Amino acid sequence: MTNNSFSGQIPSTLADCQYLEVLNLGNNKINDTFPIWLGTLPQLKVLVLRRNYFHGEIIYSENEPGLSTLRILDISHNEFSGFLPSTYFKSFKDMMNSSGIPLQYIGYYNYYRTDPLLVTLKGVDIKFHMILSIFSTIDMSSNKFEGKIPEIVGNLFSLRVLNFSHNKLTGHIPSSFGNLEALESLDLSPTSLLLVGLIPEGNQFNTFPNDSYGGNLGLCGFPLSKRCGSDEPSAPPVFHGETNSAFGLDWKLVMMGYGCGMVCGFSAGYIMLTLQTPKWLVKRVQRFGNKVLRRLRRYG
Repeated sequence: MTNNSFSGQIPSTLADCQYLEVLNLGNNKINDTFPIWLGTLPQLKVLVLRRNYFHGEIIYSENEPGLSTLRILDISHNEFSGFLPSTYFKSFKDMMNSSGIPLQYIGYYNYYRTDPLLVTLKGVDIKFHMILSIFSTIDMSSNKFEGKIPEIVGNLFSLRVLNFSHNKLTGHIPSSFGNLEALESLDLSPTSLLLVGLIPEGNQFNTFPNDSYGGNLGLCGFPLSKRCGSDEPSAPPVFHGETNSAFGLDWKLVMMGYGCGMVCGFSAGYIMLTLQTPKWLVKRVQRFGNKVLRRLRRYG
């Protein structure tokens, strides 16, 4: 039901669709608050509400049913406000542990083929026609969320994509984010993000580019040039050893590789000539050798 002009509110009768796995209402004109009651759907894995007119705070109580089976949540480009719903994140059980989830496409048993799903991956919108069951993403970008990023997000171990950009978040990046070993794309860029402090190190965090944190002048540490506790830029990595090349090559290692290559080459050539295989290559080598001998005799 994506890319239409649906307006009004989401009909609560959808709560009767107990086998619903994918609900994609993106790119419409729906004006509603967050449908907490969707937590009654025991099979729901994909919820996309992007580019509508959803608004208000996402207030969730632990007494209400959570979206424990959810794998993909995209509520970007709306008017949601208030704090990020930390209690809601705690209900995402399948994002915390994907070890028991069978490797298959979502909707496999119901023979359901979804509409193409747009996922913003490293700043680029990518269409997915089939969604693997272990793929987990959260995109809450371009809203009016404020406050700190909850520590509990670092417990969603199977997350592949996380996008909190273009909100009004403040504070530090939780150290628990270092636990997100499966994370492939992280976006905490502006316009109004005011994050400060040390960027967590280790695992996937060492692979994210600078623009993942763009506009957050209070952040410091790798991969940014600003060191924590100092306004001076970090020194570039130092390569130890003898490097007589602009590319930082260690010529001792180069010569060792060259020597090993010569030994292996002569050995292979000797074996080839002794066994006379392959015949076509042996004949070429012999003809080349005869030419060299004739020239040596001529000038000798």
